[in-house]
Amino acid sequence: MARSKNELWEWVKALAIAVLLAAGIRYFFFAPIVVDGESMMPTLHDKDRMIVNKIGYKIGDPERFDIVVFHATQDKDYIKRVIGLPGDEIEYRDDVLYINGDPYEEPYLDKYKEQLQGDGPLTEDFTLEERTGSKVVPEGHIFVMGDNRRYSRDGRHIGTVSQEEVLGKTNIVYWPLADLRMVD
Repeated sequence: MARSKNELWEWVKALAIAVLLAAGIRYFFFAPIVVDGESMMPTLHDKDRMIVNKIGYKIGDPERFDIVVFHATQDKDYIKRVIGLPGDEIEYRDDVLYINGDPYEEPYLDKYKEQLQGDGPLTEDFTLEERTGSKVVPEGHIFVMGDNRRYSRDGRHIGTVSQEEVLGKTNIVYWPLADLRMVD
């Protein structure tokens, strides 16, 4: 009788430790997220399941073209691509991204641009100042956009995003299993 109580107690302790470890890892290091919508097409698809790396930005800062998850509202997280970093001046002209006056290639948009040939630009002309009232991305903020530029609610609509609202970087799609991949 004493032996079975002891064995039961060991199982309870092991299970409690496993649950605490899993909760700690999920809360502090990594978390799953489900892509909701088509704003990141063709890079990400609706209902893709991904892993968010929460610790990367506790050590460093977001980099240009990272795919990040952030609190857009109290109830909703968004997944978008970092376009502008603090101090950057952003402009789109003739479907080309200009950062601080220099053109940047966006190879992740090539597939959509090919499909739209003759149907106008994927990304309409704008400047950061026209959309946010600020000439440059403020310190402690980033400017984000979805890859599906015609159908994305992003920095052009919500403004810049405080880096404090960024949950982390994501680049691993783990579900559906047939689509297991790293994304840039």
